[in-house]
Amino acid sequence: MGIKTAISKDDLPLKYQGISLVQTTDGVSDSVYLLEEKFVLKIFESPSLEIVENEKKLLQMTSTLKVPEIVDSFYIREKPAVIYTQIAGQSVDKPQTDQIRQISRFLKEFHSLTKTLKSSNTILFSKNRLETLIMNSGNDELLKHFNSINIELKEDGIIHGDLFCDNAKFQNGLLSGVYDFSEACNGDFIFDLGVTAVSWCFEGHSLHKEKLEALRSSYSLDLEYDRFKEYIKYALLYYATTRYINNRDYKELLMKLENL
Repeated sequence: MGIKTAISKDDLPLKYQGISLVQTTDGVSDSVYLLEEKFVLKIFESPSLEIVENEKKLLQMTSTLKVPEIVDSFYIREKPAVIYTQIAGQSVDKPQTDQIRQISRFLKEFHSLTKTLKSSNTILFSKNRLETLIMNSGNDELLKHFNSINIELKEDGIIHGDLFCDNAKFQNGLLSGVYDFSEACNGDFIFDLGVTAVSWCFEGHSLHKEKLEALRSSYSLDLEYDRFKEYIKYALLYYATTRYINNRDYKELLMKLENL
């Protein structure tokens, strides 16, 4: 994580040059800066305008929810750049049950708006793609877990795909917003809820049943506990694999997976 395209204020349009520019470590595939407490600047490392246009359309379509607003777009060093409104509040490290209920209700509302819609973004989370990533990694431990997970994934609509705790903020105990839709693509809604469980419903390396039940009930998930665990396992494996490939710490996710 971190800045891939280092810039100064001189690289910005004139109207933003009087605002302080602060680097963040938030971006995984892209470079993210803060413009004081007003805006967020994201420089897309992919030159594809289609990715940017898809994100614009998604945020416009879900504007009734607590998501950022796009206020400007331009190019920086031949790369597309977007400025968003900055969401007030703080991310949580140890989410409480009420916060989990709020994030679950957000996800349910998000899915109700994106159901059956099609994104032209690459489908990132399919079994075929994950198997290819694992085979190319040469990691036998990851392959063993892949072969042990019994799951079939649907294409219900557009999913967030990355709703970890650091992609949401709370203010005065209330959800103030969800952001970072870079991974948004078509996928399985229950898998999307499983990704959320990975970050919000564990304490240490163990799944916290009360927190998981808060997530399930607030989403009105009608699926047996053991079946839902398969989606959580798949989410853990997917992110363990991508972290392994990108030379990031993946062991913690594998330990969670092995404890399920």
